[in-house]
Amino acid sequence: MVQATEPQTKLVKPRTKAGKRVLEKRAPKLVEDPKRALLVYGNKTSQVVKDVMTDLHKLKGTDAVKYSRNNADMRPFEAGGEGALESHCARNNCSLFALGSHQKKRPNNLILGRLFDFRLYDMVEFGVVSYRSVQSFGSGAAQAQLGNKPCFVFVGDVFENDSAMRQVKSLLLDYFRGRQVESINLKGLDRVILVTQHPENKRVLFRQYTVRYKKSGTRVPRTELTEMGPALDLEVRRSRQPPVDLEKEACKRPKVDKKKQKNVGSDVLEGKVGRIYMPKQDVGGMALAKPKGVKRERRAAAAEAAAAKKQRREGGGGAAAAAGGGGDSE
Repeated sequence: MVQATEPQTKLVKPRTKAGKRVLEKRAPKLVEDPKRALLVYGNKTSQVVKDVMTDLHKLKGTDAVKYSRNNADMRPFEAGGEGALESHCARNNCSLFALGSHQKKRPNNLILGRLFDFRLYDMVEFGVVSYRSVQSFGSGAAQAQLGNKPCFVFVGDVFENDSAMRQVKSLLLDYFRGRQVESINLKGLDRVILVTQHPENKRVLFRQYTVRYKKSGTRVPRTELTEMGPALDLEVRRSRQPPVDLEKEACKRPKVDKKKQKNVGSDVLEGKVGRIYMPKQDVGGMALAKPKGVKRERRAAAAEAAAAKKQRREGGGGAAAAAGGGGDSE
């Protein structure tokens, strides 16, 4: 196991608004952006490594960038050899990488790693002992659709108790988990990734199956698994743990500002105090309990109004009669 040297980090203050926006994009988020992967070849490669990289590119889909040429300057396990890899990942906005190479000392070599803030975080080196491609399984892979999230199954307590296997589990989860979603439809779970360790030779066995739902007579369907590939038998060779300060920085969670409440303040004595704005109310037509005196006044007022109306009616009738009598005299 290779322990990385702690890099010297410094606080970068933005000088322009564009630089401030760039730093805000790199800041920790509650919901992270989908992790993209960069797939590159080393100085020399074999056909097995090329086929493995092709299948990895298919599994990542649109969240992967694959180089087709060999790169002799990418040697992340050597001191200072990760600079070229970090620059290419920053150029393509990738936080994951897969480096395939083939040497006499380390045949069919595959390195999976992660970056934080475009700095090398950790990585694990595997040796591909056995491999079967997706095409060799026939039409089983046609059942899985691109973009659907897989279901992970890690068999054994070794992935929790052993530190090296814990790192392998975390790396595989980050590499194949896909995009973060709030809910998953049952029909969207169309494949299962099964990872286990062989008890004798300590090899990591990577298998992938398609899920077929059958009728069971109940609400829960009956499932059948069909192997779809790729099938990998991996041998763990070298690994690199993340630096202490970089790991602490990567595990930070952003502070979420509380949503500001309008018209709410605080008081030393009463604590939380709210202010309520009520609209203008018309209380003239409200049905209220009236005392007897008010009822008496209303009856008296009604009697006076009736008497005045009767007087006007009688006075109007007499005037009309007087006008009629004057006409007859002529």
